[in-house]
Amino acid sequence: MSERAQAHRVFAVVPAAGRGERFASSGTPGAGAGQPKQYAALGGSTVLDWSLRALRAEPRIEAIVVALREGDRDGAALIAALRDPRLHVTTGGGSRQESVLRGLEYLATHAMPAMPTTPGAPAAAAAPAVPEDFVLVHDAARPCLSVEEVRALLAALAAGAPGAVLAAPLFDTVKREQGGAVADTVDRSGLWRALTPQAFRLGELRAALLAAAAAGVAVTDESQAMERGGVRAVLVPGSPFNIKVTRPEDLTMAEVVLRGRGVSRMRIGQGCDVHAFGEGDHVVLGGVRLAHARGIVAHSDGDVIIHALCDAILGALAAGDIGQHFPDTDPRYRGADSRLFLRQVAVRMREAGFALVNADITVLAEAPRIAKHRAAMVENLAADLGVEAGCINVKATTTERLGFLGRGEGLAALATVMLQG
Repeated sequence: MSERAQAHRVFAVVPAAGRGERFASSGTPGAGAGQPKQYAALGGSTVLDWSLRALRAEPRIEAIVVALREGDRDGAALIAALRDPRLHVTTGGGSRQESVLRGLEYLATHAMPAMPTTPGAPAAAAAPAVPEDFVLVHDAARPCLSVEEVRALLAALAAGAPGAVLAAPLFDTVKREQGGAVADTVDRSGLWRALTPQAFRLGELRAALLAAAAAGVAVTDESQAMERGGVRAVLVPGSPFNIKVTRPEDLTMAEVVLRGRGVSRMRIGQGCDVHAFGEGDHVVLGGVRLAHARGIVAHSDGDVIIHALCDAILGALAAGDIGQHFPDTDPRYRGADSRLFLRQVAVRMREAGFALVNADITVLAEAPRIAKHRAAMVENLAADLGVEAGCINVKATTTERLGFLGRGEGLAALATVMLQG
């Protein structure tokens, strides 16, 4: 890594203020009535959610600013439901370049603290971005971006590139049209199809976009603005499957790409945790304190739900178990809030390029009853994992008074998770 690149931080801006009139008014199934393309349903979620996933999975990206159109409640609700502290929302403009500019201004004027990744560690100092920091700009309607492509861009920047553009070479014969007929065949030598993200230094990109606007030039991507100032960005080979959803039929292709990627990058993990009852007047389950006649014998808070869930995720990652990462011989974890463990496991999951698809958890105990606390537990787990509450299920059963659980000597939890990269 070059000394110049190493000293600066990395952020992302996602312009998502477009209305997508052509897409929304097409009348094709899946387009939705008046629905912008970034909110179209795709693979059990939305196009925008998928477009953010690879950025969220890269831990070096410290903050992601999504520029929404004014009054966009759907977008604001979607971002809030993801519960990712690195996601920020600002109001976009009437064009792509104006929305990107507003995202850059947000980064330069707002201090964004990072979430601690180690239990007990102090929060990183909050500070706005500076002109020398890198910014990746990604289309809200490119849901098939991979973590590998993001890392390739960052590698180019680390090697000292003044900018980096994800792109795919053209292999098809290209024709120029005139009056509905073929005018001539274009030489495709050296022609590439520009993709996103595109990455540049914040100050240089801001100046280039402002200069284009002052000259009345409507740029179609960030690289075009930078080219006007003589910046020659490095072309980083990207996947031809990093498609942009422009027409409703593009959703079908995106679904195929994501499904195919899921087959090769799907992981399943399971976890189990048991704790005995001891002295005390409460138990902690899913981060919720429940009054009970007895407490839990444990080094930490003894939250069997979170411990089983951590084990399941670590198992899916082939990364050992909770005892390896948070040993009960370490005094730092005495009485620790287990939600800190889950947050750190979530960071490890994202660093490995995976996101949680769903988690199913079963509590085995005669008491306490969890029914009225289940929603709060789900909310806690979803927040710590950065997923929607609908991805988490918590349920309970008894052992019909059989065994140590049936005798009320302790409680246990089982967890199963599916991860997708």
